[in-house]
Amino acid sequence: MVDAKRVLETALICSQQPLPVRDMRALFHDELGADSIKQLLEHLKEDWTGRGVELVCVATGWRFQSRPEMREYLDRLHPEKPPRYTRATLETLAIIAYRQPVTRGDMEDIRGVTINSLLIKQLEDRGWVEVIGHREVAGRPALFATTRQFLDDLGLRSLDQLPLLDGGGGKVETFDALVGSTADSMANLISDGGAPGETSPQIAMPLEPQVPDMTTHLNGISE
Repeated sequence: MVDAKRVLETALICSQQPLPVRDMRALFHDELGADSIKQLLEHLKEDWTGRGVELVCVATGWRFQSRPEMREYLDRLHPEKPPRYTRATLETLAIIAYRQPVTRGDMEDIRGVTINSLLIKQLEDRGWVEVIGHREVAGRPALFATTRQFLDDLGLRSLDQLPLLDGGGGKVETFDALVGSTADSMANLISDGGAPGETSPQIAMPLEPQVPDMTTHLNGISE
């Protein structure tokens, strides 16, 4: 068999999306098991230590991406900044992320104001939230939750990696704490591209080997 680590490296660099282990096994006609693939991936991570690009695992698989300290330099190639998220957007996204699954009515109860339907639609169009079911009450309101794309874009493997709120005391319950701490934490998370301690920048490796665009940013959402 050819150098398996080299094959994995090539596939990961050229892939447009994070690659799950099951897809990587297909590269070798399932001749390599999942444990062997994961071991090779860990070796590959070590090989890229000290470089400007790193191999990371996110919700939907493994991918190469630039390190956070490289963002300052890469941004100089494209100095335009994405639109800032509105406070209403951050609060709504934070409520869904930390209290999911929730209905629109739940969100409005927490925020204390009516939520614009367009705001939720924009979050859905961004691929960050989705309807996962309906609450079995009158009217059967839709239940919203975050998606794996949301985790990927923030460089997280799971919701457990979201920042703890209220001084690390867990998921807060009061409106003031939720709107203040959660929205601020979500803003920082989106700005940094990952949870505290994670190495997950907002700039990914080239999608295609012939398209060297390393400036994939989270697009801002306006209300």
